[in-house]
Amino acid sequence: MALINLRTMAINQSGVISSVKVGGELGRRIREMGLVPGTEITIKQRAPLNDPVALRVMDGTLTLRNNEADFIQVEIED
Repeated sequence: MALINLRTMAINQSGVISSVKVGGELGRRIREMGLVPGTEITIKQRAPLNDPVALRVMDGTLTLRNNEADFIQVEIED
């Protein structure tokens, strides 16, 4: 298993959130969206300039800006 930043994941790549490394209002907002450690995610799509990124979480689709995705570490299989 390897740890990578959510921002660097490829389309259709899946993994499990390992940590969310931000506090305050942004950290609370990210966690309220269901992006907590142990949650499985899959990258579904990226905008033409790679920002934002659409990801599949718990049978729903969320979009995150790259500056938000930078705080999320994901564990993927090698």
